[in-house]
Amino acid sequence: MTVEQNVLQQSAAQKHQQTFLNQLREITGINDAQILQQALKDSNGNLELAVAFLTAKNAKTPQQEETAYYQTALPGNDRYISVGSQADTNVIDLTGDDKDDLQRAIALSLAESNRAFRETGITDEEQAISRVLEASIAENKACLKRTPTEVWRDSRNPYDRKRQDKAPVGLKNVGNTCWFSAVIQSLFNLLEFRRLVLNYKPPSNAQDLPRNQKEHRNLPFMRELRYLFALLVGTKRKYVDPSRAVEILKDAFKSNDSQQQDVSEFTHKLLDWLEDAFQMKAEEETDEEKPKNPMVELFYGRFLAVGVLEGKKFENTEMFGQYPLQVNGFKDLHECLEAAMIEGEIESLHSENSGKSGQEHWFTELPPVLTFELSRFEFNQALGRPEKIHNKLEFPQVLYLDRYMHRNREITRIKREEIKRLKDYLTVLQQRLERYLSYGSGPKRFPLVDVLQYALEFASSKPVCTSPVDDIDASSPSSGSIPSQTLPSTTDQQGAPSSELPSTSPASIAAISSRSVIHKPFTQSRIPPDLPMHPAPRHITEEELSVLESCLHRWRTEIENDTRDLQESISRIHRTIELMYSDKSMIQVPYRLHAVLVHEGQANAGHYWAYIFDHRENRWMKYNDIAVTKSSWEELVRDSFGGYRNASAYCLMYINDKPQFLIQEEFNKETGQALVGIETLPPDLRDFVEEDNQRFEKELEEWDAQLAQKALQEKLLASQKLRESESSMTTAQAGEPEYLEQPSRSDFSKHLKEETIRIITKASHEHEDKSPETVLQSKPENTTSQPPSNQQVVEVVIPHVGKFMIESKEGGYDDEAIKLEYSRLVKLAQEDTPPETDYRLHHVVVYFIQNQAPKKIIEKTLLEQFADRNLSFDERCHNIMKVAQAKIEMIKPEEVNLEEYEEWHQDYRKFRETTMYLIIGLENFQRESYIDSLLFLICAYQNNKELLSKGPHRGHDEELISHYRRECLLKLNEQAAELFESGEDREVNNGLIIMNEFIVPFLPLLLVDEMEEKDILAVEDMRNRWCSYLGQEMESNLQEKLTDFLPKLLDCSTEIKGFHEPPKLPPYSTHELCERFTRIMLSLSRTPADGR
Repeated sequence: MTVEQNVLQQSAAQKHQQTFLNQLREITGINDAQILQQALKDSNGNLELAVAFLTAKNAKTPQQEETAYYQTALPGNDRYISVGSQADTNVIDLTGDDKDDLQRAIALSLAESNRAFRETGITDEEQAISRVLEASIAENKACLKRTPTEVWRDSRNPYDRKRQDKAPVGLKNVGNTCWFSAVIQSLFNLLEFRRLVLNYKPPSNAQDLPRNQKEHRNLPFMRELRYLFALLVGTKRKYVDPSRAVEILKDAFKSNDSQQQDVSEFTHKLLDWLEDAFQMKAEEETDEEKPKNPMVELFYGRFLAVGVLEGKKFENTEMFGQYPLQVNGFKDLHECLEAAMIEGEIESLHSENSGKSGQEHWFTELPPVLTFELSRFEFNQALGRPEKIHNKLEFPQVLYLDRYMHRNREITRIKREEIKRLKDYLTVLQQRLERYLSYGSGPKRFPLVDVLQYALEFASSKPVCTSPVDDIDASSPSSGSIPSQTLPSTTDQQGAPSSELPSTSPASIAAISSRSVIHKPFTQSRIPPDLPMHPAPRHITEEELSVLESCLHRWRTEIENDTRDLQESISRIHRTIELMYSDKSMIQVPYRLHAVLVHEGQANAGHYWAYIFDHRENRWMKYNDIAVTKSSWEELVRDSFGGYRNASAYCLMYINDKPQFLIQEEFNKETGQALVGIETLPPDLRDFVEEDNQRFEKELEEWDAQLAQKALQEKLLASQKLRESESSMTTAQAGEPEYLEQPSRSDFSKHLKEETIRIITKASHEHEDKSPETVLQSKPENTTSQPPSNQQVVEVVIPHVGKFMIESKEGGYDDEAIKLEYSRLVKLAQEDTPPETDYRLHHVVVYFIQNQAPKKIIEKTLLEQFADRNLSFDERCHNIMKVAQAKIEMIKPEEVNLEEYEEWHQDYRKFRETTMYLIIGLENFQRESYIDSLLFLICAYQNNKELLSKGPHRGHDEELISHYRRECLLKLNEQAAELFESGEDREVNNGLIIMNEFIVPFLPLLLVDEMEEKDILAVEDMRNRWCSYLGQEMESNLQEKLTDFLPKLLDCSTEIKGFHEPPKLPPYSTHELCERFTRIMLSLSRTPADGR
């Protein structure tokens, strides 16, 4: 019922005070109500100032009027009632970055140290520690506001920035603004919100309005937000730059004490601005006393606070926007909501009033868009800094809110009482079950069923009549001991006089020792057959055993039945509780999950991204700055529920599932077709987007022109080089594959020519006098056999082909050489080789055969190498060249696709380049030159990945390259961390250069393939190493550099940022390539794998 006005005001003030005290209690861990109330009074309602007071253990009372600023809504709401005057402006701000204020506060604290000790019992040393923590917190906050330099730069190639079809558009991170992207994308994908922003028109009398700060800020922001949304709708770019809107936000994103606010505060400010902007328009368009504001209608709801305050009942209707929920101590969203809707005892405004009080919240009007803030940060009193709560919190895709509605409060109260009764009973059953499952009175406890089973096994074991110690001594004689057969049993020893014991004179002992075997360790000793494996009772009769077995069997059965009944009862109660609100009357208010905003990192630094449901395609999308990718509910659960690494949801956005206007598309009234893209924009925004698209298209045209000009220049240069080479007769055939071109080609060809002439001449003289009969005994497959009748076999060295035997008829050579060479290459391709031997590097045809290239491409490749002009130097080889050239001319154009032919040769060239990248990278790694190694290994991995995507034998072992790439990054991270820890400016800067230039740009390469768990763990290790510095004391300049650097490291975007140009490869020959590959692979085989 409604009470008097003073009671309403008192209840509102009481609620704000209770909220304030609960926050202080959670943040600081202090439960003393008087201390918390004193902090409330001293800070004038300033939460951060109160935390600073309590952290410093200083309960001094500033001289100021006892006035307060009370909030009638939930924490973070946007509706306030001011009671009394404002806070004293002379209070020193301990949390800002004003150095003078901070120094004065510290001096004041030192001056009052004696009085503080008398009042609080805190020593000077403890106060000094508190002051250091206070200064550290202030410095952290001051550093957070600094804008670091951009982590990455746009690709020079505009096609890398071109939007694919109608794919969602990303937002560029313009300096620690990933929070902006996450929030704006979530709102943009609410089609109703998008329409409101795009169709917003500033008031017609905007020029005549008083240009106060609010209006001066809101109108430009709305203009930039409209432009930004228009680009997100119709741009041809892959992502857009939100710098203008962000800059306007940043100017007001700092409070009076120059502190940068958190993301929740940013969302509050954003909605405030939008509400103010639309309020101006609403007031202009209507004469009503309370014009409707579309932002309020969309995001704000109302609840009824019902409770008892100091024995008096009250009801109070309040408005709410984002609804804050505590995470700690709850397992799912409904538990959080239940705790938020039912508040326990409220602290009285006056400590002397101890009357019981409490209140409930009931939703009377829910907004179409319902946003929950998940509080995942708490203050660690022991460490003196905030920490993130990583506990797992589950939330559903469809949330039914009927149980929280005011119209259902009677039935909900009944169900809550029933649930409370069931949970109490459940607690009793679980405690009873625990007694069965953890039985015993000591520190070690076991399931009672197992205890009874062990007792039964012991009783049923074979009884023995000897001591276990005597059995061991008797069965395991050691050197210098008496054999077991000379010792009586335990029973005999007890009854025999000492005079009857065998003689143990030195002589007898020596004789026994000389015959005894060497004693073995216990684990190697052979257990005698008659020694029992388990302990057993010494004496038990059949009657005793029978009674005991009967009792133990019966008890065990009883315990098993009791345990099963308890477990079934617990399961039934859980199921009953889960279905308590499943009846039809309680599932009438469904809200569907629209967006989840995720934070990864720690309390002081981290990265934000969003999962947003695409209602049109019925799938989840991941918006991570410029990267917008398809996702799934499973990925969202992994990243958002918490409990898995450092990522968890901090904001949930639900939308009413019944009205469709929030996500409904616009349709053309004449044609009935859905409006898409730029068609949905107002004329002014359409012109704006078209102009931007024209600029981007011009950029594409200029890039194409540059490439065409560059290609033309390269073609002219190649033609010029060809003419020069033809005139000097030192070049190979024009169609020869590019990968065969070596820097010292003329010297190499000259060397091969001389060697070929020498070998052919020698072979001719050796086979000159062979008779036809001898030659007939030879076989074609055996290249070392005698030639057939009237033929000669000659050993020939052909450039780029190899050394082999060819047959001739009457001194001329036929195409048998080509067949023999092909057979040799096929044999090499089929041979199993160790890792250090790779015949693909020796010959291109081996590579083609292993990768199942088309036969005509293999044939043409081999023929072109036999058609090499270097074979024309000798008449005996000239015929081979002529035969090869003739065969090439016989290949029809339709038999060999020239583009496919060139692509195969380009792949082989890339394979050789990848090999050289790998070799140089591994050589540098072994020399501990990790920066050089990383650049080559990165190129090797990327090229190799492209090759392997076409076939398993196109490249090298991906796991090998991945291992050394990962190890190289870890080594560099360790070096950079050690440099940072040194504290020297030069060393620190060098360490951060390593991180910014090499670690940060290449981390996305490890995160692209999420299936590679080792890479993900390596990234976590590197990030954790740097996050661990947040809790350490360090100089302010180091703290500033660390705070600027960490967001770059924690950025989870998989976009490659600031990628270096591939390093240039030195000249190399095939022989050098094969030799260096063999050498480096052999050295790796002699090195421990270290988890490779």
